[in-house]
Amino acid sequence: MSIIRLALPKGSLQAATIELFKNAGWRIATSTRSYFPSIDDKDIECTLVRAQEISRYVESGIFDLGLTGKDWILENNSDVKEVADLIYSKATSRSARWVLAVAQDSDINRIEDLEGKSVATELVNFTKRYFSKLGINVDVEFSWGATEVKVADGLVDAIVEVTETGSTIKAHNLKIIHELLVTNTKLIANKESWKNTKKRTKIEQIALMLKSALQAEAMTGLKMNVPEDRLDDIIKMLPAMTSPTVAPLHNLKWYSVETIIKETQSRDLIPKLLKTGARGIIEYPLKKAL
Repeated sequence: MSIIRLALPKGSLQAATIELFKNAGWRIATSTRSYFPSIDDKDIECTLVRAQEISRYVESGIFDLGLTGKDWILENNSDVKEVADLIYSKATSRSARWVLAVAQDSDINRIEDLEGKSVATELVNFTKRYFSKLGINVDVEFSWGATEVKVADGLVDAIVEVTETGSTIKAHNLKIIHELLVTNTKLIANKESWKNTKKRTKIEQIALMLKSALQAEAMTGLKMNVPEDRLDDIIKMLPAMTSPTVAPLHNLKWYSVETIIKETQSRDLIPKLLKTGARGIIEYPLKKAL
């Protein structure tokens, strides 16, 4: 089949992306001297690209497939096929937000108060369109980095910055007064590549396995032995993706019960299972959950 040219985000998401592909079944090896990682799939070629640029290159057809943020797709106004939503930040499972922030002691408390003021951001085009739709005249300038400091130094009146928890913004003595956009990583495809039957089949395979690996991160497997007289009680306690698997043991008065639950549920559930009569409880991690 035709080779799938895959753009991987270089920078803060690079390691997490490679780990996600590993959990999905692909091993990617990088080198500090090369932007072209190797992958153990003859049908895929990888290139490391800044996330801010990936949607433009996917749209133009340089790449068939890429991972980038919804924010950069909107910033570049790219016409691409959005194949899958992927949230895999190592810091938090929450989607990132682009917010409007000002100094803590500023008299600017609403977005409308920015009329005639200055705003610094890396997300320039989107921010200009956002304010324009609201009919608010602002001077939006590009920020190369250390954006939070520009308010403290009096270089601008406000910033539009990305955050997950808001802790960095608070640490710079800023306050959030408005949320412009909720963003997350998306798997995107070139629209012509999506129309190609062979390429689309491969793209759908990649999307399926990535999503299954992400779903498995929040799940865990439980396996236990249960006496016959407590079986119904135990099964009622199990919050399963589907009905639990139950099989008789060699001792006909005992059963093996296996199920999949949310990982956060195990800490409360396991002690209750023990009290109800379950024995030999094993909790094991999952690589994929479909």
